[in-house]
Amino acid sequence: MNVTALRMNPSQNNLQVDADLLRKFNISGPRYTSYPTADRFVEAFDEAAYRSWLAKRNVGGMTRSLALYVHLPFCDTICYYCGCNKIVTKDHGRSAKYLKYLGREIRLQSAELGGRRRVTQMHWGGGTPTFLSEIELGELMQMIRESFELDPHGEYSIEVDPRKVGQEKVALLGALGMNRISVGVQDFNPEVQRAVNRIQSVEETTAVIDAARKHGFKSVNIDLIYGLPKQTLSGFAATLAQVIACSPDRIALYNYAHLPAVFKPQRRILDADMPQPEVKLQLMISAIETLLAAGYVYIGMDHFSKPDDDLAVAQRQGRLYRNFQGYSTYGDCDLIGLGVSSIGKIGPTYSQNVRTLEEYYDRLDSGVLPVMRGIEVTADDLVRRAVIQALSCHFELSMEAIGIAHLIDFRSYFATELAQLREYANDGLVEIDGDWIVVTPRGRLLVRILCMVFDKYLRQASQRASYSKVI
Repeated sequence: MNVTALRMNPSQNNLQVDADLLRKFNISGPRYTSYPTADRFVEAFDEAAYRSWLAKRNVGGMTRSLALYVHLPFCDTICYYCGCNKIVTKDHGRSAKYLKYLGREIRLQSAELGGRRRVTQMHWGGGTPTFLSEIELGELMQMIRESFELDPHGEYSIEVDPRKVGQEKVALLGALGMNRISVGVQDFNPEVQRAVNRIQSVEETTAVIDAARKHGFKSVNIDLIYGLPKQTLSGFAATLAQVIACSPDRIALYNYAHLPAVFKPQRRILDADMPQPEVKLQLMISAIETLLAAGYVYIGMDHFSKPDDDLAVAQRQGRLYRNFQGYSTYGDCDLIGLGVSSIGKIGPTYSQNVRTLEEYYDRLDSGVLPVMRGIEVTADDLVRRAVIQALSCHFELSMEAIGIAHLIDFRSYFATELAQLREYANDGLVEIDGDWIVVTPRGRLLVRILCMVFDKYLRQASQRASYSKVI
């Protein structure tokens, strides 16, 4: 049992969809894959600060588990909805140079850690990691294995684009040690696909999923997005039926955040093609009801899983954690971010690498780690992070347990927040029951709003326009 302390969890599908509440509280806010969120990182936390914390990790006999995130930014084509840090190119030669420099960073990071440390979790994201050729994928894994020891029982995942991955490449990924795969779908409707420049058939998607199961992958995730241009209730219902027929272990159902001022590719999406707010709300409600009816468990925020999936088991057992890849069964790991724009977490710090290839190459040519910014969290950040983790992962927390773990009197420390929570209690989103704060079934879809109550930085901010809306 973790420090937040859990009561006997109610049924994890104890979820009620209240359209009126969703309309009322459809405001912008963070997804809380970290706290403080990445927009609070500062350039004063530089490469020297990062190195000092890597060194501190080696002090003492016991260290936290270690995870790796590898950012592979290249894509063959551009998907108009995408907000990721990516490089769209047909020139596959560019990945060869990137791999050379990625190898330099891997070796530098490993040396700072004091040698081949054991890794229990790894994720390759992008971009499109499978932009790399079969030979390059093997080279990357070899570089990682030379500098880190991969736990044979660890969790190793990769994002794939089914349009660019054949069964042979899936088989290779399995042979290299990958055991979890995330398949981008978004929507199978041809009109929607044309509107977002991502043409992808059901057949090529199912072929990748079948190959993953054949070659030892223990978990398959499918990504979906609602609120895309040209989406209709009937069209998205057909997509959901096709996805459920694939029987993925996990499904991520994301809200499309249309922020063309922030993400340039989104400017190619016509405003006239965007679903109206009420249609978007109904798309979400219908999708949730369909997934629950099919037997999937609502994990939280954007995620669903089968009841026997590791995520659902971890949630029932109080072991669920939220990080930059979403929900995780691994606890508070130290995370090494590798590649352009990747984010890491060492001890009480977060850090992020430079965003462009030019800066990345220049830093590594100089023999320095490509850290651009970061933050060293305070004691206040830590207690607020614990609260946000408990609410977002388990929908409840014990005030006494948080107080004991962080040496505070919870009620006095969070007097302002508790007063605001009581206002949300009047709307039926949350209950304050003795020592417990419990998100109600009606409030679970709005848990981001409840987390925002405890976000000190949002109270200091003048506006929230850079965040996506809850719905």
